[in-house]
Amino acid sequence: MGKKGKREKKGKGAEKTAAKMEKKVSRRAKKEEEDLEALIAEFQSLDAKKTQVIESACPPPSPRLNGSLSAHPEKDELILFGGEYFNGQKTYLYNELYVYNVRKNSWSKVEIPNPPPRRCAHQAAVVPTAGGQLWIFGGEFASPNGEQFYHYKDLWVLHLATKTWEQIKASGGPSGRSGHRMVACKRQLIVFGGFHESARDYIYYNDVYAFNLDSFTWSKLTPSGIGPAPRSGCQMATTSEGSIVIYGGYSKQRIKKDVDKGTLHTDMFLLKAEGAGKEEDKWAWSRLSPSGVKPTPRSGFSVAMGPNNRCLLFGGVHDEEEEESIEGDFFNDIYFYDTGKNRWFPGQLKGPKSEKRKRRRGRQAEAEGAGDEEMEKQHPQGPVEIVKEVVAEDGTVMTIKQVISGPAEEERSESEEEEEDGALGQQVEPCPRSNAVLAVKHGILYVYGGMFEVGDRQFTLSDLYSIDLHKMEEWKVLVEMDPKAQEWLEESESDEEENDTEGAEGGEEEEESSEEESEDEEGEEQHPSVQPDEKHADYLSRTEQYWIKLARSNMGPDAKEKKVVKVAHAMAKTFYGDSV
Repeated sequence: MGKKGKREKKGKGAEKTAAKMEKKVSRRAKKEEEDLEALIAEFQSLDAKKTQVIESACPPPSPRLNGSLSAHPEKDELILFGGEYFNGQKTYLYNELYVYNVRKNSWSKVEIPNPPPRRCAHQAAVVPTAGGQLWIFGGEFASPNGEQFYHYKDLWVLHLATKTWEQIKASGGPSGRSGHRMVACKRQLIVFGGFHESARDYIYYNDVYAFNLDSFTWSKLTPSGIGPAPRSGCQMATTSEGSIVIYGGYSKQRIKKDVDKGTLHTDMFLLKAEGAGKEEDKWAWSRLSPSGVKPTPRSGFSVAMGPNNRCLLFGGVHDEEEEESIEGDFFNDIYFYDTGKNRWFPGQLKGPKSEKRKRRRGRQAEAEGAGDEEMEKQHPQGPVEIVKEVVAEDGTVMTIKQVISGPAEEERSESEEEEEDGALGQQVEPCPRSNAVLAVKHGILYVYGGMFEVGDRQFTLSDLYSIDLHKMEEWKVLVEMDPKAQEWLEESESDEEENDTEGAEGGEEEEESSEEESEDEEGEEQHPSVQPDEKHADYLSRTEQYWIKLARSNMGPDAKEKKVVKVAHAMAKTFYGDSV
């Protein structure tokens, strides 16, 4: 009894502390949010001028991260909404709506009157009701300099059949937040976690809310048992039985003044409806201990629900925090969690079967020919050329030729031949990244955008890849990365103060106009591929670590360092142009 009483007392004390911190953060954030509310209202007035739905074919969307990509429940379409882009000086927020046709590999932009305000780090969930509905909750808006934040607590629905936005005003919902997770579970939207941040303070959440899709009402759930610690950016998925799985996530806490310590969570929980599951408040937390190979610790990973009751995790970053800097190790791997078997396993590419058979038949023919000594003498014993395909960051497949001596070719073991098979069949794959958006349609996973960092520079991506989750044979490049879309403005490159409204507009037109103005005023010296030679050398030295890491991942751990560096430089040259 004594231990139980202490635990309950400790739990109540933690709740009181969290409540005090939330009030403190809310009070300090109120002023800066009031400043941003005026800016958001101005943007909404511009959106209100749109009076009709306009759908038009368009090129792929501009680079962005932290948006949402959702599969249409009835059509062969993916719906991209929102997101953000940072060019080193300005933060751009979006509320554009793009539709990708998976059959035609084509994009269209859909302008609908009275959309939700610009945002990123929100959550989207699709339900099949009335021809399909896309539900949006929360997210954040940032000032152009990225130092002030407004966290939304609004709920919107896009009626896909009629192409109309509707804001649902229901009381009792979650507080303003971003980085939370939301899933559709039976006839409810379940929201978990997230964070709220002001210029000086922050708070992470582990509360759970349910929105009833029939009564259009919010309720706060009070599950029994011990649940996850407060966090954002976790994996949240539903099981076939109507339960909810939570994995991982990120949080930080202040250990002393101006010093924060981040935590990468790797624990896993099940939120299960007790009894018939009809009463919204009858839920229970329990801890899961899955078998198999769990993902390595990371944040910024992206999640989706795949076929066969398997949810998946893609990419992310593991930050090595040092005293004055943070170095990130980015990923492009896939992990699956089987909700039925409570088991993790990594996604392994098998390679196209036809190529495997061709290579196997080729080796068999060589072995038969080698049995005849006279025929063997007729074969040249000179250098043998091995061709490898290495994928540059932008999706470009580079052909690399490696020449080895004849005797080395003859002495290869069976295992070495298998390794060569892997090299010969090197497949295209997305570059390592975090904060990409995912969607699964017809058992095919689509990965769009995201970002990675090299030193102080952030690369925001706009490429699109797909992979068949049933076959797991190879990635396909649907939209390649355009190096010209990469703009990075160092703080020292411009002495002029940018207008706040202009910077936060976030629309594609505003981006294009600002880029054209900068090109007119400063020439093209801001783009790495046309800077003076000494700046190229400095830039390449700062980015060399990333390209070497990417080259090594493609060539294998046994590749010689000199050759890895050579390939890395070639890949960087392909990405930035001949002037590197």
